[in-house]
Amino acid sequence: VSDLSGKGNIEYKSAEMGIRLGGNGYDSRRIVQEIKRLEDQGYQFEAAEASLELLIKKITGQFEEPFTLKSFRVSIEKNGKGPSISHATIKISVGKEEEITAAEGDGPVNALDNALRKALTKFFPEIEEMRLVDFKVRVIDGDRGTAAKVRVQIESRDGSDIWSTVGVSKNIIEASWEALEDSVQFKLLKRDKVEGSAADSPSSGTLRRVLNDNLRDQTLFSNHIKE
Repeated sequence: VSDLSGKGNIEYKSAEMGIRLGGNGYDSRRIVQEIKRLEDQGYQFEAAEASLELLIKKITGQFEEPFTLKSFRVSIEKNGKGPSISHATIKISVGKEEEITAAEGDGPVNALDNALRKALTKFFPEIEEMRLVDFKVRVIDGDRGTAAKVRVQIESRDGSDIWSTVGVSKNIIEASWEALEDSVQFKLLKRDKVEGSAADSPSSGTLRRVLNDNLRDQTLFSNHIKE
């Protein structure tokens, strides 16, 4: 069990991420229970804080998924001694709109990544800013051979940040999808944070009005003193 699987640690980590927990410890207990359940399946969140933040927000109802996967298909074509070619087709929905795209890539995960980007860029152009910079696969229960579970960790970055996500499955493509989906969702969550901060900050027009009001009050006060 990881260091995260404790109520106090979760409350500290949530505060560090700017996530509010409520219910007199009810939220933190639910989060701890879910983390323990996922860790039993092979997940590790210490090195995948983006996945952890998404998990906490989803459990506490503070995250609305920006897109929904309807289906995807990945295939690999190999002819003789030539290089293999990977193809991916994906269907996603954003609100009431659906998008189906296909792409090729240097391997099945790259093809899936390319297809997802192609589908989402229409709705979220900022997706083009992010890049996958590291991809790690670890076998969890090696005694099961090729039927073993694998844990995939993906590291992504954009112009300002770097973040890591995790996925687990007996199917390496499915585990990769989980980590990839979290990575893109976290990028869009970062966008929402910036927009939320801008909305909470006073606009330039508001600042001008405040300054003008202060100047007017000071003028009235000065005139009153002179009288």
